[in-house]
Amino acid sequence: MILLDENINERQRLQLRDWHIAVRHIGVDLKPQGIQDEEIIPFLHQLRRPTLFTRDADFYKRHLCHDRYCLVHLDVEKNQVAVYVRRLLNHPEFNIQVKCMGTVIQVGHSGLFVWRLHATKLIRIEWP
Repeated sequence: MILLDENINERQRLQLRDWHIAVRHIGVDLKPQGIQDEEIIPFLHQLRRPTLFTRDADFYKRHLCHDRYCLVHLDVEKNQVAVYVRRLLNHPEFNIQVKCMGTVIQVGHSGLFVWRLHATKLIRIEWP
């Protein structure tokens, strides 16, 4: 399940849907609007293999790695979110859901910074 945090605007959600990327949006499709950050992780545990895309840097922390979900911090402008969500989903390292589980990823213009579950080093991956 591709899940968008409520800090991602409606226009970006609609762009992803126009590209036939099935997404669910917190505050629109799931959970009431205004869910607090500390409620997000327990909420992810209730879902089946979710990948949460957020612009909130508080979710880009190594200790948040878990084998049941993926967290993606989008370090891009708010009007570029959909483009970078699609780029990550098409990246050969993350193009299927099982490859994403257990990771915390920061997505930016220069590439990806990835924490993997039980890893001791941060991995940098360039865009193809």
